[in-house]
Amino acid sequence: MSATASVVFGARGNVGRHVAAALVAQHGPVRLTGRAPDPAGFPPGAQVVAADLEHSETLPAALEGAERVFLYAIPDGIEEFVAAAETAGVRHVVLLSSGAVLQSEADQNPIARAHRIVEAALEKSDLAWTFIRPGMFATNALWWWQRSIREEGRVRMPYPEARTAPVHERDMAALAVTALTEPGHRRRAYSVWGPEALTLRQQVQRIGAAIGQEIAVEVVSADRARAELSETMPAIGVEAVLAGWLAGTEAPPAVSTFIEEVTGRPGRTFADWATDHAHDFR
Repeated sequence: MSATASVVFGARGNVGRHVAAALVAQHGPVRLTGRAPDPAGFPPGAQVVAADLEHSETLPAALEGAERVFLYAIPDGIEEFVAAAETAGVRHVVLLSSGAVLQSEADQNPIARAHRIVEAALEKSDLAWTFIRPGMFATNALWWWQRSIREEGRVRMPYPEARTAPVHERDMAALAVTALTEPGHRRRAYSVWGPEALTLRQQVQRIGAAIGQEIAVEVVSADRARAELSETMPAIGVEAVLAGWLAGTEAPPAVSTFIEEVTGRPGRTFADWATDHAHDFR
């Protein structure tokens, strides 16, 4: 297998696909991984190989000749990934982690625990690393509201005035690409929030403006919201979402100009995200 500058795991994911596209366009050669080596859906011009972070036997071929890696957090098999990366001569890993690892009770949060297992394995390794720790993903709105907006023209939520600062996936990708390709980012952990704090009601209004439709907001109990969220998103995230919304009723969320400071481009607003994803809500 030919040498490559970068390997992108999760190259079909919300963030990974934008990392892949930017690296292919600007910083090739690039190798993209998937559980099946089907090039469909990947940027043209990249090498596509079969690899699975939970199946260590697939990693040596995926990492052969690589200098840098974009990685998402899968705790099962992380020790095997580290060993394979060190053997392959990988120099730098940029990990898409989670801001949950910084919470005061992170050891009781399954999302935080999973991400810290991966971070700790990289910290103990001989690899240089960068951790990107985003807060609320803007794309979570697809889990929460896509179906009800498309089918009913309404959303249901327990705390419509809760404020969050969602991060656009393109901004996370831009930060990852900068960390991978420019000096000064090794052994650093970056907490990333969106550039503005909005209530959930305001976020729904931004989606409505993007699709040219007024969307009704119905206030429901936390129990009903929990039941409905459980139908559209992984169970591990439901309680974290509800806790995050509740916290957003009690204190203003952190916002950040960090994306602009690192990448030179202003962070994208939630209105930008809604415009980019308008087709998902129609």
